[in-house]
Amino acid sequence: MRCVTFASGSGGNCALVSEGGTHILIDAGISMRRISRALAQLGLSAGDIAGVLITHDHRDHTAALAMMAKRGGPRIYAQRTTANRLCWSTPGIENIIIPIQAGLPFRLGGLEVLAFGTSHDADGSVGYRISGGAELGFCTDTGCVTGEMLSALRGVDAAVIETNHDEELLCYGSYPYQLKRRILSDRGHLSNETGARLAAELCSAGAGKLILAHLSRENNRPELALAAVNASLEARGLTAEVSVAPEDGLCSVEFEGRNASCWRSGSSAAAG
Repeated sequence: MRCVTFASGSGGNCALVSEGGTHILIDAGISMRRISRALAQLGLSAGDIAGVLITHDHRDHTAALAMMAKRGGPRIYAQRTTANRLCWSTPGIENIIIPIQAGLPFRLGGLEVLAFGTSHDADGSVGYRISGGAELGFCTDTGCVTGEMLSALRGVDAAVIETNHDEELLCYGSYPYQLKRRILSDRGHLSNETGARLAAELCSAGAGKLILAHLSRENNRPELALAAVNASLEARGLTAEVSVAPEDGLCSVEFEGRNASCWRSGSSAAAG
C-alpha cells in the first residue's frame, strides 16, 4: 500500500491511498488542476480514482468538489451530515455523492473503508481506516483523541496523524484570542504533544510508519513536530519511520501489512 500527501495544512488538504489498481483520494481541498498535476507525477489521472473520501466540509478539504461535480465524477463519499451540507453548498454534487455511516465498513474497489468519528468543529467529521494487504489510519482535524478513534486506529501498519501546532508558539503568537481558544479546544486541532502521544499508542500497537500532517504555518515547525513525536516514541522504547507532510508538495510512504487482514466477509456495506 502507498499513501502520498499532495497538500497538508490550512491552505488545503489532499492525499492519495493506492493498493494494486485501486486509488482513493482522501479530501480534495486544493484545486482540480493541482490534483491532476500531482496525479500525473505518479502516472495517474482523475479517471483512475475509485472515489474521494471527505473528512468534513471545511473548504480546505473540499475546494475541488465543485469542479468534480461539474465534470461528473469521481464518486464522493462523506458521512451523512457532511454529505447533506455539501449538497446544499455545491451545485451538482448530489449526482456523485454517496452518504456513508461511521462505524459501518464498505468496499471501494479492492479496499475496505471504515469511517470513525473525530472531534472537530464541523458536524459529522470523520477519520478513516483503509484496509487491504496493509492497513492505513488517517486522522487529522480533531481537538482530542477519543476511545472511538483509538479503537478504530489500533493495529494499523501506517498512519497519517495531526500535529497541528506547538502550544507555546500558538499561545504567544499573533492569532486572536478566540481563534487560539478554538484551536486549543477539544473541537480544534491536535498539538505536537497530543499527536506525539497518539503516535506512541499506534506504534506500540504495530504501526511502523507515520506521516505528521496539517502543521500550522504560523504556529509550528516540522522540526518541532518531529522532535515531539520522536521523544514520545523513545520514552516508550519504540521506533518508527516518521515523515512530515509538506504544505505543498508530495510526501510518499509505502508499507506492507503484517497480517494482510481485511474486514470479515459479510461485514461491509456496498458503496459505489
